[in-house]
Amino acid sequence: MKDLYLIYKNLTRNKLRLFLTCFAIFIAFFLYGLLGALKGAFDAGIELSADDRLIVVNKINFTQPLPLAYFNKVKAIEGVKDVSHANWFGAYFQDQRRPMVGMAVDPETYLQVYSELQLDEASLQRWFNDRQGMIVGEAMATTYGWKVGDRVPISSNIFSQADGSHTWDMVVSGIFTAEDKQLDTNYLLFHYKYFIETQTFGSDWIGWMVLTTDDPALNEQVAKAIDALFANSSSETETSTEKAFNKAFIEQIGSIGFILTSVVMAAFFTILLIVGNAMFLAIRERTREIAVMKTLGFTATRVFRLVLSESILLSLLGGLSGILVAYYTLEAVTSIPQIRSILPNLLLSKEIFLQALAYMLGLGLITGFVPAFRAMRLNTVQALTRG
Repeated sequence: MKDLYLIYKNLTRNKLRLFLTCFAIFIAFFLYGLLGALKGAFDAGIELSADDRLIVVNKINFTQPLPLAYFNKVKAIEGVKDVSHANWFGAYFQDQRRPMVGMAVDPETYLQVYSELQLDEASLQRWFNDRQGMIVGEAMATTYGWKVGDRVPISSNIFSQADGSHTWDMVVSGIFTAEDKQLDTNYLLFHYKYFIETQTFGSDWIGWMVLTTDDPALNEQVAKAIDALFANSSSETETSTEKAFNKAFIEQIGSIGFILTSVVMAAFFTILLIVGNAMFLAIRERTREIAVMKTLGFTATRVFRLVLSESILLSLLGGLSGILVAYYTLEAVTSIPQIRSILPNLLLSKEIFLQALAYMLGLGLITGFVPAFRAMRLNTVQALTRG
């Protein structure tokens, strides 16, 4: 208890320096929380990808279609468990400047492949039985205020109907959630048959296929079998794991992880210098005081522990406040519909908090070890006679 009081008094003896040092640490961990959450939002599609899920796209480019006939051929390949297909719709609601994620899918098979999507039985049956029905992710439903039973006009900036209209009337059959909070639910799904029979591009093509294998160990074998089956055809395929596909898609907009990591590391290096210098100055100012403490019976080990604990407490004080403010900032930011529609997975996860806590302890140990070691090795006589 006495040691805690001494640490507290030493920390608060120069309140301006305490505030400035804590503020510097606060900024570093505030940035770490925000940027870590942003990186996590970009990486969520990669990290949460199923190990046994494969994506089949046109070898030329994933925006090029595949023949519908490929579906049954892939389904017959050994090692394939479930297979479905989807078409990108280029959706928007009322305002073309605010695009949204919408896909035309085969309802039954799509939910078999994406078993992590959760939908109650009543909503499921409504969707299966209503060709104009669509299911909407919880995040999207919250953004637009949609409820089950709402009739919603969804437009496309790519496709049109035979009458020239770019708008499809749909009914919200249900609102789905996901097992993991970080899984994206900011999209909508509607019937492939409703889409393909009303648009003007023909009725014998699909955008891409997604499938699960009997065992992740079969992924490579199944992928090779699919691509070999359609080799030298007019629409050759490229099959990859869902994780690899999502990673390649994210990398098209640059190495987000590298950029964010560079910013965070630059901030931490700067803070390391600031805090380290502050601790050196603090111990230097207390040279005689430490000598007196040793004269009064404080052991070298106890002096070392006091100084190091002071450094760690300083780091925790600034770091925890930074992470806490980052958490509430993210809560406020994600309550804005426009932000939530772009980054639905933006949250400060437990992993980010634990990593930040480890960095706080590391920062305290690194910046406090040398001053604490010097205080421990301090010669009492020389310190007391120093002018």
